[in-house]
Amino acid sequence: MNWDRVKGNWEQLKGRVRVAWGRLTHDQLAAIAGRRDICAGRLQEAYGIGKEKEEAARQTGAWRQSTRQVANDHDAGLDQDLT
Repeated sequence: MNWDRVKGNWEQLKGRVRVAWGRLTHDQLAAIAGRRDICAGRLQEAYGIGKEKEEAARQTGAWRQSTRQVANDHDAGLDQDLT
């Protein structure tokens, strides 16, 4: 799932973000709104990740990869419903 889809499906996906990074507050989740750069910044704040964004970017990339399978499963279910 790419970040455009994350942004478009943010309300459904922010629960998964909350599971992955439980220290993020509701206000931080609202500010992220599916935007990778804001997400990386909020992770830096909440988890004390260093100023360099590589670690936060790695974590958000890994999370996005984990959502890919969920999205594929969802899309496959939609395809089956249409047939």
